[in-house]
Amino acid sequence: MSGPSSIARFDRAFFVLLADWLAVAVAIAVPWSTSAVGVSIAAWLVVLVPTLDAAAVKRELGTAAGGLPVVLWCMGLVGMLWAEVSWHDRFAGLDGFHRLLAIPLLLAQFRRSENGIWVVRGFFISAVAVLIASYASVLILGHRWHLGRHELDGVPVHDTIFQGSEFLICGFGALGYAALAQGKGIGRWRIALFVMGALFLINFGSATASRVALAIAPVLLLLLGWRLFRWKGALVTLLLAVVAGSAMWFASPSLRDRVAQTAVEMEEYRTADRATSIGEHIAFLKESLAIIASAPIIGHGTGSIAEEFRRVTAGKKGVSGLPSVNPHNQTFAVAIQLGLVGAIMLWAMWVAQLALFSGQSAVAWLGLVVVVENILSSTVHSHLFDFNNGWLYVFATGVLGGIILNERANALKKLESVSNERR
Repeated sequence: MSGPSSIARFDRAFFVLLADWLAVAVAIAVPWSTSAVGVSIAAWLVVLVPTLDAAAVKRELGTAAGGLPVVLWCMGLVGMLWAEVSWHDRFAGLDGFHRLLAIPLLLAQFRRSENGIWVVRGFFISAVAVLIASYASVLILGHRWHLGRHELDGVPVHDTIFQGSEFLICGFGALGYAALAQGKGIGRWRIALFVMGALFLINFGSATASRVALAIAPVLLLLLGWRLFRWKGALVTLLLAVVAGSAMWFASPSLRDRVAQTAVEMEEYRTADRATSIGEHIAFLKESLAIIASAPIIGHGTGSIAEEFRRVTAGKKGVSGLPSVNPHNQTFAVAIQLGLVGAIMLWAMWVAQLALFSGQSAVAWLGLVVVVENILSSTVHSHLFDFNNGWLYVFATGVLGGIILNERANALKKLESVSNERR
């Protein structure tokens, strides 16, 4: 009887390990390829789900960090009932919520696994390859290389928005990890992590940069200073931000052009109602407020964003007459469909995940950077509903949260072991 049971244990152990490495494959693919991410996630789910027992998943659903994303998805599902659009549009609207269901699965997976750090390493190494390609396109190829539909200086794949999020997370993640990580193996890597973190951030001065990333960078720098040395650290990093920002300003024509372009777009929107990028963002936010005010409690239903924008912009001219399928604000994207009830649930989820990463470890710092960056960037983008940024957030919070839970469980076991030995 021991033979078949041993084989069953071996098979399960194999698939548990395979699920971990498929998560690594997802992390490696995220910086480079949308299609590879989709294929890797499908394979990961097929392998992972049979290896999870119901009790493990139920435990994560009972926590705020793992349960609230599912509650938000359930609200999106129920919100289909009162949406006054076609069922095709309702199901299309629910698509943006689906990836939230992966968060408790990832928490359960990496609470039990010791391989979560390999997912982090896989993503970081892959992002370093993008960083090298970015510098190569600027310094060697003279801005001529872009793997995509059009040319962007220093953006070899995806777009400035995703690259900005990716480089912010890697840059500040590496700096904080180098300062906070403990252990025998970290010593020889500390300087390398500092250098790589700096290179990720310096890239904003040489490549075409996302404007929101440039605005978020000083906030994350202040957060790092506070995390390390509290008020003294925040003051030092504030001075460092002024010095480094000034140096990058004078050394980088592309940075000056980006800021100057922002001012020009603001003026063109204000004086001529011209459809510039900045003007469209402002118009979409104003229209979103009007849409939300017309159904403030439970919203217009899942999948209603495009129809509501068509309704509110009908008959208007200029940038105010442009309909949109995206309000370019995550809170508004939820509130239009699910009202203030949905927006409160969204923020409750963010707060719960901030609390999950409130510890003092280096991994907690990585998670904190991911959540703070997502919250700040989601003021001008609907990142949880965007494929690349959405999956980056889901996998980062799920894997890093699982590592935190695993560390807590191991620490508790050690305490129990010491207590038993003393008895």
